[in-house]
Amino acid sequence: MMNVGLYFGSFNPVHNAHIRIGEYMHSHYPMDEIWYVLSPQNPLKEEKDLLHASQRLQLLETAIKDFSYMKVSTIEFDLPKPSYTYVTLRTLRQQYPNSVFSIIMGNDSMKDINQWKNYQEISDGYMIYLYPRNDIELFIVSKHIIQTNAPKMNVSSSEIRAKIKAGESIKELVPSDVFKIIQSEQFYV
Repeated sequence: MMNVGLYFGSFNPVHNAHIRIGEYMHSHYPMDEIWYVLSPQNPLKEEKDLLHASQRLQLLETAIKDFSYMKVSTIEFDLPKPSYTYVTLRTLRQQYPNSVFSIIMGNDSMKDINQWKNYQEISDGYMIYLYPRNDIELFIVSKHIIQTNAPKMNVSSSEIRAKIKAGESIKELVPSDVFKIIQSEQFYV
């Protein structure tokens, strides 16, 4: 059995914190691989600032290319839109019966999980590894939910998009090859 940590997101764009969290989870918990599950359309987010899924995929693949244990999953590209996590999890279990899946999630997402469709199926059926986000402190008592000591990195994709629009540098916030693509393709301007 392979243990896979699933890191869901729009990755709009992927940034250094996404990669550092993946590194941390892989090195501190029983995760053989980290799969970045790219969501073409998150039901809780607006589409107006969303870079096309194929462009976000290009950036994400570029960001993880040097990490053998990191993969990109485009499973949600073939599922109905918007992307519901419980549907994706059911599909992954069917397609990969020899894998055990856990979820990597920020405290901010966990705080709002009751807004997710069929959230109880997710929170009861999978190990969830939380990383600190936005100074949110949660007091959860569950054998399925683990609060990690992952590095706290105060950077968000929305902040990066705002900096690009304002003409500010994002060079230190994203992997260098991702930065080059964003600049050359004029993404988010």
